[in-house]
Amino acid sequence: METIDLTALRAYSRETGQPTHPEMLDTRPIEHVNKIEIDEEHITITFDQKTTRYYNANEILQREWIYKYNDDPEFVRAVARVIDIARKHLKDLPATISCPPGCAECCSGYEPFVSRADLQRIADHLGMSTADVMREYVVERPSADGFHLGWLRKVTDDVADQCVFLKGSRSGRYYCGIYPARPGDCRDFTPIGCEDVDDELPHDAHFKLGAAFSPKRRNGSRTRR
Repeated sequence: METIDLTALRAYSRETGQPTHPEMLDTRPIEHVNKIEIDEEHITITFDQKTTRYYNANEILQREWIYKYNDDPEFVRAVARVIDIARKHLKDLPATISCPPGCAECCSGYEPFVSRADLQRIADHLGMSTADVMREYVVERPSADGFHLGWLRKVTDDVADQCVFLKGSRSGRYYCGIYPARPGDCRDFTPIGCEDVDDELPHDAHFKLGAAFSPKRRNGSRTRR
């Protein structure tokens, strides 16, 4: 592939008669790389990203270098090497491919959303009305599409506190008190690559689960425990 030495644009203009604009040349080095994307023809490097923050919006400026590499033998070899390394590590997995028993780190800090189907499932599981479950165990938050109704309460108003349905005495002994009826957000959670894991817990540990969550009755109505 024939290339042009962009540092000699004026010479190029004299030799070819084609107009060029040296003032449009950006010869600053590629530094602070933010992202690299490679497809079957091009490599795109996004770098030197700068963010200006306003009260109501952010202005993000960045530089991009885009190069059609498939006609450049050196680049083709380099990308081929990356693919070879990827094939070598294809079966490498992160350490957190499964939750250590009793961890429950995701049951603190996260706020699992509750859908209408979740609400009904929890109500059926606890033998309560959906209205009572909504009042006792869900922080209501209207959604635009009406699908989600809110999120599960914590034992206090602190978002970093434990889910109201979490049972057990300590890390390594925690378990979900409504596991068969847990919300879809909890069902869909995957530990793969998760950083919120109690690394001190062994993955081969076993413990006997205690009683499931059971609402208490107070003045003829059920309340959370």
